[in-house]
Amino acid sequence: MKKKGYLIFHLNLAFSSIEEDSWPEVIKTCYHPLLDLIEKMGIPIGIELTGWTLKQIERVDFDWVTRFKELLKLGKCELIGSGYCQIIGPLVPSKVNEWNQKIGIASYNKILGCRPEIVLVNEMAFSSSLVDLYHQFGYTGFIMDRDNIKLALSVGNSVLDEIPTHAKGPSGEVMPVLWSDSILFQKVQHFAHGDISVNEYLDYLKGCIDGDDLVFPIYGSDAEVFDYRPGRFGEERPTHKEGEWKRIETLLRAISVRTEIEFISPTEALKINSQGKVKLTSKFTTASYPVPVKKQAKYNIARWAVTGRNNLWFNTMCHRIEQQLSMSKNNCEKDWSDLCELWASDLRTHITEKRLAKATDQLNTTLYQHNISNVLSNEYDPNLKYSLLKSIVGKLLRAKVEVDKEGILLRISTEKMKLELNLKKGLTIKNLAFFSHGMESCIGTLPHGHFSSISLGADYYSGGVVIELPLQRARVTDLVEVEPKFLIKDNGDIQVSAEIITSYGTIIKVVQVSINDEQISLSYSFPDWDKMVGSVRLGIMTLMNQFCDGNTKILCSNGGINREAFVFNGEFNHAAPASSLASSSRGLGATTGNIEIINNDRNLNLNWLPSQCAVMPMLHKERSDQKVLSRVLFSMKEVDDTIKKPSNIGSFSVSISTS
Repeated sequence: MKKKGYLIFHLNLAFSSIEEDSWPEVIKTCYHPLLDLIEKMGIPIGIELTGWTLKQIERVDFDWVTRFKELLKLGKCELIGSGYCQIIGPLVPSKVNEWNQKIGIASYNKILGCRPEIVLVNEMAFSSSLVDLYHQFGYTGFIMDRDNIKLALSVGNSVLDEIPTHAKGPSGEVMPVLWSDSILFQKVQHFAHGDISVNEYLDYLKGCIDGDDLVFPIYGSDAEVFDYRPGRFGEERPTHKEGEWKRIETLLRAISVRTEIEFISPTEALKINSQGKVKLTSKFTTASYPVPVKKQAKYNIARWAVTGRNNLWFNTMCHRIEQQLSMSKNNCEKDWSDLCELWASDLRTHITEKRLAKATDQLNTTLYQHNISNVLSNEYDPNLKYSLLKSIVGKLLRAKVEVDKEGILLRISTEKMKLELNLKKGLTIKNLAFFSHGMESCIGTLPHGHFSSISLGADYYSGGVVIELPLQRARVTDLVEVEPKFLIKDNGDIQVSAEIITSYGTIIKVVQVSINDEQISLSYSFPDWDKMVGSVRLGIMTLMNQFCDGNTKILCSNGGINREAFVFNGEFNHAAPASSLASSSRGLGATTGNIEIINNDRNLNLNWLPSQCAVMPMLHKERSDQKVLSRVLFSMKEVDDTIKKPSNIGSFSVSISTS
């Protein structure tokens, strides 16, 4: 069978660094030449755009829509779906994902008179839940970056038979995938921009097609990077004097003449990919890569979750709006479309000051309309009447509170649990054990020397805070001696708090112990910290005993109704820096504010409110000889190339329970 190639161009007027007054130029310089290319070459190119972008093009340049609609009618090109807005599906609640598809498909039908069969994963940020979502809305297949799925599944380039043809969702739905390839599309860009010759490009392509694969993603990326510079980078080269769309035409003619590749539509490519070889179904995700993303490691979900201009605040506020809309009966499609616009990925990366100001005003207006606070909360109340340690030890009827002889460990015991807090290390958790677990420690501290390898030669505490400030070359933790204060709540629960003074601000930590249930909660506030650039990891949980072994599973929702399950095995560290400019490499969406950790008949639930603080959970698993380090941690802030200015820290509270 002759080798096949396909092309998909992504159109996005919401591109983070393009101002609204530049839209006519973008349409004229980038979008019309794309239609010219289709007419000249006769190649059934796929055009992917959101319903929002389509609406803006219709408003600014109706002629383009007319041309596109006619080409679609004649079958000379193909519409690829996206949704109403380009949002990071694994980071938003399931209801927002559903509305995004519902409104997007309605927009395609209204403006173009048709709907797409295939959908492209927004920003190539994939979770298994998207399979269920796409199936629910009638798509026959989806497009995803191949390179990072290979990393997730540990499949090498030479093992084509091991690369999946179909993805499986949490509910069991199966859908065929059409692969995009980061290196191949970047090679096209490099040629169009004049960085490589046509011979160099063809040599690379011929090396790719020498294998057994039948279908090749020649291009699958932005249209706005040809004959136009979006202004994303401070120093951008001028456009090529020959004309970059002209160079793409030259390249496509060279591929047709000098290789055996025949160009086909994305839909045809999907059929060949899914039917031309043995069907291989996979979940596509692992604990190591729970949310694979496009291109290099710096493009991980932290980019849209906790970096950017002020993503923590934006995402937390969006969660508040979603919560309000979900609870209210007095909402309409406009409310949900507005929320989709506010959750757009481009507002969270290299957004311009002008567009950021407009988006911030839009968000604040929406919050005001729904009577929602726009302040990151601070739950600690210093005016309450607290007791000192000496007045609590041995005085409670339903709990036992004591301090060991060395004055290091504070022990709190109830009928349902035992908790040891380290008074010398900021109330970090030495041991936490529940009655239903046979009082065996499930979360705690692994001391210095526990691992034989010097690479793990540290204390691994639980419940701690680690803040890294690269501009100040400083690292701040809560690992200091504290004098705790106590508060007995009306329901009998015990609240232990401590103020930790650092040179950058105060950290207030509160540990609350349930008197009746198998539950504790950890809360963190930063009341007097200035805006900052850095990483903030907190609520760090070091798993102990049974929860460390290879039978442990992590369950959470990554943008879907159903939870996704990850076997907590292998070795990986989501919190490891992707580069000197990117402080983390991976993370979870956990969009419902819940992670369940299961091992056989035992479980732990970690619960928090994304509408209080939209943190990004991360996982860490590492081995040394026969011992294992297994950790769950939460990130409030990370650093990458999208950081433009300092932003606020919020407050965060997470509960640990067995139900």
